[in-house]
Amino acid sequence: MFFTEVFLSMALKDTVKKMEEMLMDLAMDLRKASEKGNRAASQRVRTGTIKFAKLAKQYRKESVTADKKESGTKRKKAKKTTRKKVAKKKVTKKTVVHKKAPVRKKKVARKKRR
Repeated sequence: MFFTEVFLSMALKDTVKKMEEMLMDLAMDLRKASEKGNRAASQRVRTGTIKFAKLAKQYRKESVTADKKESGTKRKKAKKTTRKKVAKKKVTKKTVVHKKAPVRKKKVARKKRR
């Protein structure tokens, strides 16, 4: 148990270190791309953000497992609330009279007489 806890915390620390390094590199390349218009730096930023997203997902997984290991107990699932059954009232049909909108007459363009 001690070994797994140490392993998880080491893996989490390694992931954090990788994320920090990657962010520093991305920031430097981003400056080059935006200020100087360096196309190669722009490409590195685009690919770097994809890699960073994957690393962020890995960090999320590791941090959740580390939190679970630290607490020692699993979270209790929240109970589903049940709705009280209410007797449905009978709906009586009422005749609804809709008023019709007044019909507008179309204007017809007339030819001018000379």
